[in-house]
Amino acid sequence: MMFRISWQMYLRALTVTALVTLAAPSALANEPAPSACQPFADAARLEYVLAHTSRRLAHREPLKIVAIGSSSTAGAGASSPAASYPNRLEAELKERFPNQTIIVLNRGANGERAKDMIARFAQDVVAEKPDLVVWQVGSNSVLRDDPIAPASGLIREGVAILKSAGADVILMNPQFAPKIIVKHNINGMVDLIDIAAKESNVAVFRRFSIMRHWRETKNMPFDAFLSPDELHMNDWSYACVAKLLAGSIAEAATRPAAAASAAPGAR
Repeated sequence: MMFRISWQMYLRALTVTALVTLAAPSALANEPAPSACQPFADAARLEYVLAHTSRRLAHREPLKIVAIGSSSTAGAGASSPAASYPNRLEAELKERFPNQTIIVLNRGANGERAKDMIARFAQDVVAEKPDLVVWQVGSNSVLRDDPIAPASGLIREGVAILKSAGADVILMNPQFAPKIIVKHNINGMVDLIDIAAKESNVAVFRRFSIMRHWRETKNMPFDAFLSPDELHMNDWSYACVAKLLAGSIAEAATRPAAAASAAPGAR
């Protein structure tokens, strides 16, 4: 009797082991390969140097970055606050500049549009005296089918406020996700942000193009880089965006033109 019970338990254990073994690959089937998180062409290159950031890095002075935006900045879809892109950005920058004091503050708030964020600028951004501001904007106006024309003036107004506070500015455009790309005004918003940035002489981090590249060129399924709601990013994509953005910031802050402006005596 004891042998029969032991043999039955043995067979049951083998069955469980086999099921776990078979299930494991499928659980990881959509996990993107590390090579998928790579810059392509000039999609992640910033058009303008980050002069103020460059001076801070060149002089080994503390660097403070404020990331302001909506739920994509707050970290909706991430497994924990530590997995949000601002937290990962801080880690990536510290890896690139190990002897530098770098702080990235997360000032994301779910559901906000440009006008809502501008209303918070004085308290949540300018008061922190940042050296660099990453402003993620546009997604919620697209989701709500708002007319996009007013966003142009709001973005230029917001950038002017941030620049007058002495900060470098990077605009981050919307995510490439099913609930965004079905909207009729998404391409108009992407173009509008580019134009507003050019008119204001600030850079754009083209998240939309990067994520579109994952889907259409790398053939990654949406569930590999988005949360189940088909809107927000997941841990992998937040980490990848942070990695690419950190690389963009490092390059723009150490570009020859930026290095020249950071030299002693430069104005």
